[in-house]
Amino acid sequence: MSQLTIGSFEDFEKYIGLELGVSDYHKITQEQINQFATATLDHQWIHTDPERAKKEGAFGDTIAHGYLTLSIVPYLWGQVVDVQNLRMMVNYGIENLRFAQPVLVNNEVRLNANLKSVVNLRGTIKAEVNVKLEIKDQKKPAFSGVLVFLYHFQ
Repeated sequence: MSQLTIGSFEDFEKYIGLELGVSDYHKITQEQINQFATATLDHQWIHTDPERAKKEGAFGDTIAHGYLTLSIVPYLWGQVVDVQNLRMMVNYGIENLRFAQPVLVNNEVRLNANLKSVVNLRGTIKAEVNVKLEIKDQKKPAFSGVLVFLYHFQ
């Protein structure tokens, strides 16, 4: 993985329509799924009961919460792009998010990011990034959508 460094609006602008990069793979473990269930109070058995999931579930094992896979985006995004000279960054929104297939326990996932657009809004930079959470050895991504970030540079 080669991390891209961005330090200004002009740096972002050069990558409109281009791939920004791909993160390393991250393995989703049962421990991580259980911790997410505890944090979100979502203890549905398809996530937290491996024995029942193997016997009764549609996927043959436990699956990660869709929102767990979404919540690791900041970690993976930080591997793709190093935004420097930053005063503040705000997660502004997610557009057209679609969960395409479940992430089974012990699957490895990575973020693939492409810059859709970047706009200077009176000094606040609005970046729209097309993302896919790819599952190792799978054709369909776990999800795809457009992440919208607001960057305030120094």
